[in-house]
Amino acid sequence: TSVLKTRLTALDNGLRVASEETGHATCTVGLWIGAGSRYESEKNNGAGFFLEHMAFKGTKKHPQTALEQEVESMGAHLSAYTSREHTAYYMKTLAKDLPKAVELLSEVVQHCSLNEADVEQQRAVVLRELEEVEGNLQEVCLDLLHATAFQGTPLSYSVLGTLSRQDLVEYLGSHYKAPRMVLSAAGGVNHEELVGLAKTHFSGLSFEYEGDAIPVLSPCRFTGSEIRMRDDAMPLAHVAIAVEGARVGSPDIVPLMVANSIIGSYDIKSGGGKNMSSRLAAMAAEENFCESFQAFHSSYSDTGLMGMYFVTDMHHIEDMMHWSQNAWSVMNMCTTVTDSDVARGKKSLKASLVAQLNGTTPICDDIGRHVLNYGRRVPLAEWDARINAVTPKMVRDVCSKYIYDKCPAVAAVGPVEQLPDYNRTRASMYWLRF
Repeated sequence: TSVLKTRLTALDNGLRVASEETGHATCTVGLWIGAGSRYESEKNNGAGFFLEHMAFKGTKKHPQTALEQEVESMGAHLSAYTSREHTAYYMKTLAKDLPKAVELLSEVVQHCSLNEADVEQQRAVVLRELEEVEGNLQEVCLDLLHATAFQGTPLSYSVLGTLSRQDLVEYLGSHYKAPRMVLSAAGGVNHEELVGLAKTHFSGLSFEYEGDAIPVLSPCRFTGSEIRMRDDAMPLAHVAIAVEGARVGSPDIVPLMVANSIIGSYDIKSGGGKNMSSRLAAMAAEENFCESFQAFHSSYSDTGLMGMYFVTDMHHIEDMMHWSQNAWSVMNMCTTVTDSDVARGKKSLKASLVAQLNGTTPICDDIGRHVLNYGRRVPLAEWDARINAVTPKMVRDVCSKYIYDKCPAVAAVGPVEQLPDYNRTRASMYWLRF
């Protein structure tokens, strides 16, 4: 099969246009913006998330009903998300409707109406969503983990929040600038056509900041610490333990991804049981230590979080903390990781990278995020080559660098009375070597 190539063009105002033509009859096109909760302050925390809600409430040219009818008549889907460092607005549609899709996206991003009544109405919607998220304990737990691990810095903010219209206007003015945006598309798209559409609809996007107002990302420091939300009425405890991980462009990322993939994940509801290849998963199944666990690595532009998230009953918290930390050491990450462990980790990592690109929307998202993170799309073949190059020694060295004798951050929600004292958890990080 021919290797699909991602093409990248920059407009005069700094907006980048990137696309991959796959020949599908459909396509996904969207704007990926280098802005998210990390660019907020205590005063305007939640601005990005709130704007995402306002985006579909109509533009200066199309009131909400007209906007919805336009999207509906194309049989398209308009969507958005906000994360800590990125915001995306995208549309999945028939390939022939690409021009209309780009036009609507340009309006949504540049001419969102932001009238006072809509802002007030959306505030209620956002508050309702906040309540829903509180029911998603994994999100609550990982938000708490960021709050404690990056305390006192903007990476500690949750993406969610509620604000005034003025806050939104100021946030838009300071962050929605052409050099921080990527118009990304995948599917039945023609790159030259996309560049032409970008020139038509986005050439007017500002690339200048008023005065010296260029927002510089404030440095984020990791703090080993712990946060507990004890609630004995809850049936299960949700616990996350993490150390500071690698930043987005770090050469350590790939060995850490392989290590994560060796530890793997487990869910009592899926099959495999004690025959699973991950030793921690096999043990969890055999001993009934937990309902589920997953190893994770989140990377940001200058730091990261590498850790384990697990759900268990109150009687197995201590066991799971012990074995989670052991997974970093006795499971050989820092000491005696074997060739076969690494070979298995590489295979499953490659499979998951391919599985993540199933369809035009995930490909479009991959392109948008990569161009913001690396200035280019990193092709799968390059990931494969970097994964192939990982040796057991690299895994041991890189894991020792990030894990051995480091202060972890711990977040726990639920019946967590049995969670070991933080100083004991901290001390076990020192003994991981032995």
